[in-house]
Amino acid sequence: MADSTNRLSTQSPGTVAPGARIDPTLPHPARVYDYLLGGKDHFAADREAAEQLVRLSPGTREGVRAHRAFLGRAVRHLAESAEITQFLDIGTGIPTQGNTHEIAQRVNPAAHVAYVDNDPIVLAHGRALLASSEEGMTTVIEADLRDPDGILSHPEITRVIDFTRPVALILAGVLHFVTDDEKPHELVEQYKAAIPSGSQMLLSHITLDFAPQVPTEEFTKPYDKGPAPMVPRSHAQVSKFFQEWTMVPPGLVEVVTWRPDEDEYQEPIPGGGHAWAYGGLAVKP
Repeated sequence: MADSTNRLSTQSPGTVAPGARIDPTLPHPARVYDYLLGGKDHFAADREAAEQLVRLSPGTREGVRAHRAFLGRAVRHLAESAEITQFLDIGTGIPTQGNTHEIAQRVNPAAHVAYVDNDPIVLAHGRALLASSEEGMTTVIEADLRDPDGILSHPEITRVIDFTRPVALILAGVLHFVTDDEKPHELVEQYKAAIPSGSQMLLSHITLDFAPQVPTEEFTKPYDKGPAPMVPRSHAQVSKFFQEWTMVPPGLVEVVTWRPDEDEYQEPIPGGGHAWAYGGLAVKP
């Protein structure tokens, strides 16, 4: 592996070891997600929050796996059918099976992938995200979705991503941790404006559209003590993120119904069979 593919960079927090900035007493979305996927990088607070979600929605674990499967299918489509060679994955989470660079470089070994996450534990596992192919390139930085200028101008990002060529912007399962006061639609528009025509955006988002009987405050309560409260949004609200771009068929749909593979096992989801998440792809004209 070339040395240039194996550098780990952070923004200003990088002067402090990642482990020193991890607060195990507060649940963090990346670690809760890792627990629900069957990972091992989580603390008691994360497990407690996850189990609260499971008690409220017995199909939470299966829904999380369905969401992960959607991400895999969508990234494969971007690399294979859309022939995208650059991927900016914001809110990537803790490395697990089927990371973006693994899927993209399986299709095109020369693909470039830049990961961004604001959880220091992701940086602690950064080497797994930097295991690039010889022909390709990967990097990971610690930064926050709410700082588009900082991310888009970060030297590691601009080293790996050429913003004069089409880019796949990946915002999978992250925007529901941005509150309305933080203006998530305006944030997304800044990222959309920074990438050229022919670029695509992969986006997924938690919703309560399939569970109108569940009070929002009960569903989001497990995250109330954490650094990022959860904000489920409706189909109309999620669709707004894609405005002025062309949706890739079948459009914005529940993640389990987005281009399922014919031979893919569809795990039954308890509690009504819904993954409680929308997902879609769109192309910049």
